[in-house]
Amino acid sequence: MGKIKLNNIRVHSNHGCLKEEMLIGSDYRVDLEVFVNLSEPSTSDKLSDTADYVYLNNIVKEEMAVRSNLLEHVAKRILDRVFLELSTVSKAEIEVAKINPPIGGDVQSVSVVLKAERPA
Repeated sequence: MGKIKLNNIRVHSNHGCLKEEMLIGSDYRVDLEVFVNLSEPSTSDKLSDTADYVYLNNIVKEEMAVRSNLLEHVAKRILDRVFLELSTVSKAEIEVAKINPPIGGDVQSVSVVLKAERPA
């Protein structure tokens, strides 16, 4: 078993419950970690035997472009697509962070972390 990590994917999107967030948007950071059996691709040298990180990055960007009220919702959508579209992934963890959230204080970011395993 091994893991593939995409760190600090930066996107701008319009998630949030406040009207300003929906209109102006915010900056986000996404970290995605997927667990994959890397023994086969480490010997076969075939992209089809692993989880393509370019494909994973595209899933993140596409789902982050679809507005949600909650970070929890967009994080789950990303995980759902990872399991639906990449059969090599057995487990995954995602962190979605809103940079400089409008919460009336000096807060660098707020984030949610979800972990999931491939549905049986």
